Amino acid sequence: MSLTAVPSISRHWLAQRLRQAHDLPADPGVLRYVHARDFAATQAAVLVPLINRPEGVVVMLTQRTAHLNDHAGQICFPGGRVDPGDSDRVYTALREAEEETGLARELVTIVGSLPDYDIPTGFRVTPVVGWIDPPVSYRPDPFEVAEVFEVPLTHFLDPDNHQRHSDEKNGRRRHYYSMPYQSRYIWGATAGMLHMLYRALRA
Repeated sequence: MSLTAVPSISRHWLAQRLRQAHDLPADPGVLRYVHARDFAATQAAVLVPLINRPEGVVVMLTQRTAHLNDHAGQICFPGGRVDPGDSDRVYTALREAEEETGLARELVTIVGSLPDYDIPTGFRVTPVVGWIDPPVSYRPDPFEVAEVFEVPLTHFLDPDNHQRHSDEKNGRRRHYYSMPYQSRYIWGATAGMLHMLYRALRA
């Protein structure tokens, strides 16, 4: 059965699927960037917020402001580097999401995580998946976040919306996904994590 045809995606179903996410084989479609063994990556975490709207589950995403030094204007999940006082990656993801978007951490039920995702800027990111039942409101930090918006989860569960790319940058070939939605271009690490979510839920 196609995941896009699932009439209702529940929190418990998601948790069950995500328990198997770390056992998935490598993605045969895209050669993912991985840090060298001796590289001390900066640890980070993002929240993948799934909101149980009456019309169906949606994924909350943010667009970064244009003046930032890193990933300016790009679409991403709320998140950031692990602070020394953070107890674990879940705490980091919830703290950063609250700081960036105003999403109250007590509204989020953690249903699992996806495999760590290395990015060339030196970060190793843990995607933490959270389930949210409405009502929910946002108060984005105007310095970091230009906009908070939502995309139906079914858009990312349709493999026809997963576009594979490769190009050369600084003499090195890179591979990545994009998943455009309406006028928004979702690509890079964010699209890669969404593809991991798709594979976990499809498994």
